[in-house]
Amino acid sequence: MQKCIFLDRDGVLNEDRVDYVYKIEDYIIPEGVVDGLNLLKKAGYLLIVVTNQAGIAKGIYSQEDVLNCYDFLQSQCGGVIDDIYFCKHHPQYSSESLLRKPDSLMLEKAIAKYNIDTTHSYMIGDAERDVKAGMKAGVKTIHIATGKENTELADYRFGSLLEASKFIIDNPIN
Repeated sequence: MQKCIFLDRDGVLNEDRVDYVYKIEDYIIPEGVVDGLNLLKKAGYLLIVVTNQAGIAKGIYSQEDVLNCYDFLQSQCGGVIDDIYFCKHHPQYSSESLLRKPDSLMLEKAIAKYNIDTTHSYMIGDAERDVKAGMKAGVKTIHIATGKENTELADYRFGSLLEASKFIIDNPIN
């Protein structure tokens, strides 16, 4: 079985905006993200992005735009991310979906595909929906406090992905 870090995209791997981030020129990687990802990869974690992308359902951007941003992130971090799962649904614009966080189907699909050990894995996100998805999937949860949203539900809270990464490395789950 493999240990894994599930990562929300907007607000964790790139700076979140009021409007949607779907163009490479708007995709700003916060300081420390690349270092944090590389630390986790060197420690043997799978790195899997799980992200709601309702802008697809709203007709604002396409799946190709999401994948172009993912390819850009991969080029900036040395290709260390193992996979991406995204939910293109929104209940007000297309349909309900168990893929959409706070539900956990994106995580559950990855857990099955990669034989992930949930007792040694984490979900890192900046919103309560990320934490709830991680809880439903049975992994430890980390909230990145970006100021957008606060949640007391997370197992741990940090100010950045790099801080969270260092904590995970320094405090292995036995």
